[in-house]
Amino acid sequence: MDFEPDPQDEVFREQARTWLEAHLGTARTRRSWERTLGRAGWIGLSWPEDGYGNRRATLAQQVVWAEEYARSKAPPRSGHIGENLLAPTLLTHGTEDQKSRFLPPIARGEEFWCQGYSEPGAGSDLAGLRTTAVRDTPASYRVTGQKIWTSLAHEADWCFVLAPTDPASHRHHGLTFLLVPMDQPGRVEVRPIRQLTGTSEFNEVFFDGATDRAEHVVGGEGNGWRVAMSLLGFARGVSTLAHQIGFAGELAEVVRAAVASGAADDPVLRDRLVTQWAELRTMRWHALRTLGDTTDPAAPSVAKLLWARWHQRLGELAMQVRGAAGPAGWSPAAPYELDPLQHLFLFSRAETIYGGSDEIQRTIIAERVLGLPREPSRTKG
Repeated sequence: MDFEPDPQDEVFREQARTWLEAHLGTARTRRSWERTLGRAGWIGLSWPEDGYGNRRATLAQQVVWAEEYARSKAPPRSGHIGENLLAPTLLTHGTEDQKSRFLPPIARGEEFWCQGYSEPGAGSDLAGLRTTAVRDTPASYRVTGQKIWTSLAHEADWCFVLAPTDPASHRHHGLTFLLVPMDQPGRVEVRPIRQLTGTSEFNEVFFDGATDRAEHVVGGEGNGWRVAMSLLGFARGVSTLAHQIGFAGELAEVVRAAVASGAADDPVLRDRLVTQWAELRTMRWHALRTLGDTTDPAAPSVAKLLWARWHQRLGELAMQVRGAAGPAGWSPAAPYELDPLQHLFLFSRAETIYGGSDEIQRTIIAERVLGLPREPSRTKG
């Protein structure tokens, strides 16, 4: 794409920057921050339709907003799963009633969503899901099973769940995409997973006969695979550029630490720092080149492979720069306090797994782009 400066885009950038400077720090919680964004119309900029309380922006303006948001160090978004994953899916596959019911609360920052895909026995392999949705009445389903690594499930009001509805189905055939309410005591249980960083962004979710309305099926019963595949395509794009702004800030911090500690005097380490910088620039140009192109089936998988491995290498480099010294202010009363570089290293270990593992991304590229033979089925017979 051509991102030569446009006068209107620069006006939009100044508006975004001014608004962020004026409102950062006014919200006390992540939920209140989402409502603040919603009242100002900053949620749903990328939606191809308006009229749900959102404002529309050009693709270039979406990039501007993502960049300014990252540069301002605004709070992490709790509503991004609903805004950037579910909303485009509903706009593509949902009914008018579904769009009217679910999009306005997302645009207002009032309802949060989580994604019920991965399972303990299947991981990122959506063709191996075991959670079931059984039609118990003409108007409802019963959902039973377990999802894992469910980001922000402890904050979510709803979960979009991928589950088989046909007991005779095989692999991805017979999957259905359901919108399941989380507020069902005794039927939906969320257990946070404590990570190496000491935080718990990911969760296990247990469904024990959770009820769901038939009208909350998206795309029709048995069509969940098609809906899920289109949703995964929405998972990349403008947000990748915003990640890269954050990555650039982390790389700058690693460089400062290397200079301050004297580690930058090592020519091998200097070479690694320069390589990280060059790779980050390459990722940016790749993201810009593929932005808005829906015809390249490999682009989302290539982007995920690039940034996940890059970020892990940055974390490893940060530990090499930082050395074995403990964080300033460490005490026996608070032994698990991590500094930013330690947190970067530990958290990035998960990035080649979540959002579709590296193995799954390579399989997608091999089978759907290169035309290599599909893996043989492991089922009996």
